[in-house]
Amino acid sequence: MQSSYFITGTDTNVGKTYIASALVKHFVRAGYQAVGMKPIASGCNLTPDGELLNDDVLALRAASNVSAPLDLINPYRFAPAIAPHIAAEQTGQDIDCTQIMQAYQHLATLADIVVVEGAGGFLVPLNAQHTIADLAVMLNIPIILVVGMRLGCINHALLTVEAIQARGLTLTGWVANQVDSEMPVFAENLVTLQQRIAAPCLGVVGWQQEASFSFS
Repeated sequence: MQSSYFITGTDTNVGKTYIASALVKHFVRAGYQAVGMKPIASGCNLTPDGELLNDDVLALRAASNVSAPLDLINPYRFAPAIAPHIAAEQTGQDIDCTQIMQAYQHLATLADIVVVEGAGGFLVPLNAQHTIADLAVMLNIPIILVVGMRLGCINHALLTVEAIQARGLTLTGWVANQVDSEMPVFAENLVTLQQRIAAPCLGVVGWQQEASFSFS
């Protein structure tokens, strides 16, 4: 099996890293060489040896069974926990999607499966010209959408699905991840999304529950 998946979300803080890491673990358990990639990470901490490192990247590396250089797994690292394009501007950098593409292509030679986690939502800017959506188009790999199950998730999910489809990308499936422990009518919201999203629901993750997935 040689494949990759791009993980995007309906918003920031909807559990993209948790789901991406769980997907990497899922493929590792299935016997594949799998690695997680987070091209852009904001909110990095400075290590004692002067390296910027993000907790999301650590989670992806811990889930992977492929050893790869940090510059391939996480080409762009920023200390401010803000939108990527603003963090890049503040540090005098420019996010180059071509560099990300090259890092991904290298990773793809090292693993059977590469799970690429986006930043924020699908239309988050990366620079003056490009967004996460543009990066997804460049990579041209199947997308898995993480729906943060909370009030407003139906609109956010359906708009994101439209944006993915409008770019001719393949939505392999979506994951319902409950991020609000007191979300009202969770089951009813889930049914509504299942009725309106043509792609399969690959998993339903309750509040603080372990993720599991079903691929056809």
